[in-house]
Amino acid sequence: MSSWKGKTRGGVAGYRFFIFLLKYPGLRFSYFFLRFVVLYYVLFVPTARKPIFYYFNHILGYTKIKSLIYLFKNNYKLGQVLLDKVAFLSGFAGQFTFDFEGEEYIHQMASEGGGFLFGAHIGNWEIAGQLLERINTRVHIVMLEAEHEKIKAMLDDVMTKKSMHIIPVKDDFSHLIKINEALSKNELIAIHGDRFLQGSKTITGKLLGFEAEFPYGPFYMAIKYQRPVTFVSAAKETNTHYHFYATKPVLFDQVTDRKKLNNQIQQLLNKYTSEMDRILKIYPEQWFNYYYFWSLPK
Repeated sequence: MSSWKGKTRGGVAGYRFFIFLLKYPGLRFSYFFLRFVVLYYVLFVPTARKPIFYYFNHILGYTKIKSLIYLFKNNYKLGQVLLDKVAFLSGFAGQFTFDFEGEEYIHQMASEGGGFLFGAHIGNWEIAGQLLERINTRVHIVMLEAEHEKIKAMLDDVMTKKSMHIIPVKDDFSHLIKINEALSKNELIAIHGDRFLQGSKTITGKLLGFEAEFPYGPFYMAIKYQRPVTFVSAAKETNTHYHFYATKPVLFDQVTDRKKLNNQIQQLLNKYTSEMDRILKIYPEQWFNYYYFWSLPK
């Protein structure tokens, strides 16, 4: 079974270069230059090509020609999303516009005791996190932070918006204590539900009609802590416009029977994958998991 290796594409040098472009030539020129970077990745970096081609060709059933076209679109869209993230954090948020669909559900959760916001590697998660500053409570974003330490230290020099509160996932499980503390204060926990590291516990679900493995922890926590869950995403619609989505919160009754508990966890996963299906059918090119997410055919 293939899984994410705990590394994200890009590096400090690349970020610094594009920050320079954003500050001086500007966002439009950065997008233009990005096309050449993307072409290099598509031609010479297999990890940017093979798993995503498989997604378009085998999972979505696109022809090989259409899959190649969408392969470039996907990598270009990822580059734009990364540039937008840097631009947004660097004080250029005024260049972007947003639609908010379902935001009232998050306000409701914030006023009624907090809960979980489940996202995925679709669209621009970082911008979705920054937009949560509109909510009148603290939002904690759970993430694997070690891989980003150098890049975050570099971004601190240009960041003007520091509203995100990070709970780093650590080997000593201290993040669970922080999550519990945040929930005890009726705050919100934002977490991805579509990546896991090798060796961690998983649960099987269907996404776009094909079976895949998902991390067990986020779904178990939501059921264990008896808090509502909404599924959120922020998809890029034009060069400067994003659409933020949040679903009506779901909450399961408390159970003590292990079999019923596992059934609730599976139901929550099914609702999550159903929402991911819906978003990916609208924005198929904004799937940003660059490994073989689905089980490969035997």
